[in-house]
Amino acid sequence: MRKKVTIVGAGNVGATTAHWLAAKELADIVLVDIVEGIPQGKALDLLESLPVERSDVGVVGSNGYEPTAGSDIVVITAGFPRKPGMSRDDLVRANAEIVGAATAEVAKRSPNSILIVVTNPLDAMCEVARRVSGFPRERVLGMAGVLDSARFCTFIAMELGVSVDNVHAFVLGGHGDQMVPLPRYSTVAGVPITELLDKATIDRLVERTAKGGGEIVNLLKAGSAYYAPGRAITEMIDAILKDKHKILPCAAYLQGEYGIRDLFIGVPCRLGAKGLEQVVEIRLTAEEKASLEKSAQAVEALVKTLP
Repeated sequence: MRKKVTIVGAGNVGATTAHWLAAKELADIVLVDIVEGIPQGKALDLLESLPVERSDVGVVGSNGYEPTAGSDIVVITAGFPRKPGMSRDDLVRANAEIVGAATAEVAKRSPNSILIVVTNPLDAMCEVARRVSGFPRERVLGMAGVLDSARFCTFIAMELGVSVDNVHAFVLGGHGDQMVPLPRYSTVAGVPITELLDKATIDRLVERTAKGGGEIVNLLKAGSAYYAPGRAITEMIDAILKDKHKILPCAAYLQGEYGIRDLFIGVPCRLGAKGLEQVVEIRLTAEEKASLEKSAQAVEALVKTLP
């Protein structure tokens, strides 16, 4: 019996995630969206592409949650983007309502599912999903670090003129300007980038990584990134459904790890069939630890604004 993945929100990120999942033949997919016709149309279009891809999965679109019952994983991408004149607190409140309502619907129909939250501000929305679902921390995760690390890898490979296949990078902390890229743990064919690039260059790449989402928004003029986020979500799903015990940077609910408690923060996580298997603690320098604490403070401030 194939696994089932529900994606709440059939916009660019949700639909692109469905595309990656279907192409990899990972699971049957349910796309849910409030706009009539959008999830149904995108699901049918994707389904009709699969004979060419030779991928044998089901894809269903719905404006309700009934088809989501029994999902193994639920991805929540639904929410408002930040608009001109909208404060950060306004965005938190608006998206908390959307994420909370979606979580309540899927949790009662798929009580054993694993939640992957993508809606921004991500770390605060993970807390909404945790509170509403009542799920243990192992089954509520946020997608940020895989995307941020992929961006860092991209810029490192471009700078050095090497294959991205040679590059591995880690990014910790909250999703956004407060993220904490770790050059010491970022390598090219096993060689730390601190041995290959000078500090000024690394600092420039770190800054570009932190502002990577905004760079794309500025280029698109309307909308935001979706190819890379969709692939990053799929990487987490692949690790869980295949029980890979794979270490990926994800937003996890910390309980003392890294000296942080009761907050969702991006850290290295080992993922398997039960979701979060372990938070992997790595040694940080005093400067790196201070940056992570600053990031945690920014997340805490957002969480305090939740209704």
